[in-house]
Amino acid sequence: MNEIINCICDCVIKLRKESPLVHCITNTVTVNDCANAVLAIGASPIMANEPLEAEEMVTIVNSLLVNIGTLNQKQIEAMKIASQTADKLEKAYVLDPVGIGVSNIRNQTSLELIESNPTIIRGNLSEIKTLANLIGILDECTQAKGVDVADGDVINDDTVESNALIVKNIAEKLDTTIAVSGPIDIISDGKEVYAIENGHKLMSQITGSGCMLGCILAAYNAIASPLVAAVTATAVLGISGEIAANTTKANNKGTGTFRSELINELSKIDNQTVQDYIKIGKI
Repeated sequence: MNEIINCICDCVIKLRKESPLVHCITNTVTVNDCANAVLAIGASPIMANEPLEAEEMVTIVNSLLVNIGTLNQKQIEAMKIASQTADKLEKAYVLDPVGIGVSNIRNQTSLELIESNPTIIRGNLSEIKTLANLIGILDECTQAKGVDVADGDVINDDTVESNALIVKNIAEKLDTTIAVSGPIDIISDGKEVYAIENGHKLMSQITGSGCMLGCILAAYNAIASPLVAAVTATAVLGISGEIAANTTKANNKGTGTFRSELINELSKIDNQTVQDYIKIGKI
């Protein structure tokens, strides 16, 4: 595992040196936290939604994140223009199909956005399986539960290997990298599969940890391959969440403090912290 850990450490250092510009079209609930998370790890965020400038924005940035959490018609237009431009210019493009399966507009928007060839697709296992089912590459599909993972799709020690095979197959068929979030995270580019066990349950008790991850993925994908970017971003957020939770509990504080501590730890993350805390395995 030393090789992938070294890649992660190099990626963390490189991002802070290069400070890439990341265009995040994300939801209105979490936009502030997403911007602060991108800044904390060393990149520079742009949080723009106007369709009239969408193409220009993508031409000047290093990567793009599209999160469909709070859709409206104007934002959908901006998303389509931005993703098509990223595809044309061969720039890193991360798609986060939040809540796919809940409504027709989310399903249709996701299907249109995936045509622009995202380099990374992020979601919980229910979202990823729903996307695969809509495209017609997965026979089974669990019932969507808002933006949360369905009970039958929670990844644990007993299900990680079978779910890893599903994720690997979807990534291979879509020719992209899939980053699945859960108690155990699964990342695959269709060839290699990694499982990461960093993180803390407090991360699911604040709004925005998944959205932050999407933006962090886009930041690292600006300076690294999709697979390395995906494992780095997942590990960085998980480790930061772990340390933040420990600090929060030690001070007898709650989720409001944890939210702030998470940003604090993202701003402090370095290669030594990664080496000390990372829990990663290859499947």
